[in-house]
Amino acid sequence: MKKKKILLGILAGLGCAIAGSAITIVGISYALGFTGDSIQNLVRFVGVRRFIESRYVGDVDDTALMDGAISGMVQSLGDPHSLYMDPKMYGQLMDQTEGTFGGIGIYMGFKDGKVSVISVMDGTPGEKAGLQAGDEITAIDGTPTSEYQPEEIALHIRGEVGTNVTLTIHREGEEDADYTIERATIQMKTVAGKMLDESTGLGYIRIGNFAENTGKEFQEQLTALEGQGMKGLILDLRENPGGLIKSCTEVANLVVPKGPIVSVVDKNGKTQEYDSDLEASKYPIVVLIDGNSASAAEILAGALQDTGAATLVGTTSYGKGSVQVVVPMYHDDAVKLTIAKYYTPSGRSIDGTGIDPDVVVELQKGAGSDVQLEKAEEVMKEKLAG
Repeated sequence: MKKKKILLGILAGLGCAIAGSAITIVGISYALGFTGDSIQNLVRFVGVRRFIESRYVGDVDDTALMDGAISGMVQSLGDPHSLYMDPKMYGQLMDQTEGTFGGIGIYMGFKDGKVSVISVMDGTPGEKAGLQAGDEITAIDGTPTSEYQPEEIALHIRGEVGTNVTLTIHREGEEDADYTIERATIQMKTVAGKMLDESTGLGYIRIGNFAENTGKEFQEQLTALEGQGMKGLILDLRENPGGLIKSCTEVANLVVPKGPIVSVVDKNGKTQEYDSDLEASKYPIVVLIDGNSASAAEILAGALQDTGAATLVGTTSYGKGSVQVVVPMYHDDAVKLTIAKYYTPSGRSIDGTGIDPDVVVELQKGAGSDVQLEKAEEVMKEKLAG
């Protein structure tokens, strides 16, 4: 009888503790603006966490527990562009946007659940290892790429200079093979240009992606071509996965006529507009796009098309019309979250649909020449002649 009373006393005390914790959680929840189901879900979360901490037979790493919870929360959104980044991944992302990192020197495209090599940078480990445009990456260090979100792929391929990464490559007509490649410092020059035809003043600039220094690099290349007598510009945005909207608008200010470049609209309907201060276009422009032109590349192409400043040649773009923000956390980690959608100057949302070119030209595999670029030159010569 005495033992029963003691047991009842312990259970009563435990019940009071749980009730007290629940009251505390509810109070904090209301203070943070949680109501109804949100409070119940928060209580569920805390209950499971406490259950694991108190009853799980192995050691519990509290930080790892919370990292997993946050990662799962973000993944449950079903958005391929939102993800939790641990300290290593976040550090790699920062290196990427600054333009220098340890990697192998390839551009990748993501379509229909496949990861393909779009191009290989000259003089990089990827080129030396024999990687080719069109290769499909099926695994990274033995882990299938299907287990990663698209935004994670590049971050797993990059890493500390001098370390190795093994890519499993599927190449049409050959057996799958593993390529072990030593990472090196990749100096990412995002802009390259040249005169295609000095007699007609036909200039060409390719933007590989929009990184921290892209605006400055584009300005320098534009000035150099103008100094060589450029009268018309072919702007190549093919295989450009996007990047920083800040760098995109810096480029747009040099080629898009005065007015809106892009409008960013959040879930509450709040709109932020980016505008160009350029009084007028200096010369005709033809823009090359394809199915791997995405995000910031689509912003620039859409603005040039909507304002009538350029003719678009190629194939329909990727269709990533959403904006992400990276929010640093408390342990050198971060959450990358889709917070808005963007709209072109005419009010088009291209998320999931892409931008259709004015002149459709498919690039055939194995073709002996770049038929899209040839068509762009043809269109430009007509503009200059007119």
